[in-house]
Amino acid sequence: MAVRHLYVDRDPEVLWSVLRDPFRYSEWVVGTFRSHPEEGHWPDVGSSIAYEVRLGPARMRGTTVCRRHEHPRELELEAHAGRLGTARIALDIRPWGDGTLIIVDEHPLRGFGGAAHNGVSDRLIQLRHRRMLARLGRVVEAMPRSGVPAGA
Repeated sequence: MAVRHLYVDRDPEVLWSVLRDPFRYSEWVVGTFRSHPEEGHWPDVGSSIAYEVRLGPARMRGTTVCRRHEHPRELELEAHAGRLGTARIALDIRPWGDGTLIIVDEHPLRGFGGAAHNGVSDRLIQLRHRRMLARLGRVVEAMPRSGVPAGA
């Protein structure tokens, strides 16, 4: 299973200020560039974000749809990466002392990723999660403890 966790030294609302911003998605999700809202009001259920996906020299359009949003505890997404297929990404968000524990669980659903899913691909997803959570942690911990960006 591709499950990882990270503790961030900010309360859940600071984390949510990052997760709610569709323009910041590409700051923390590995392989995505120039994210922006596509449909609806992110992260309402059914809303989506569009971005460019880069895998080496290959470039394609990607989208992520919010499938479940239960503030302040859960965010479940379905990422669509063209020919690579779709994946379910669940973020479990837990207050933990003065900070937040983020648990991410990802599983390929359809397309090539779903058909080729095995132990090796789970290890690759684990490596991607390590980078993604590290990036998310840096973005969140760069925020002031109030959740309002400095200078805003």
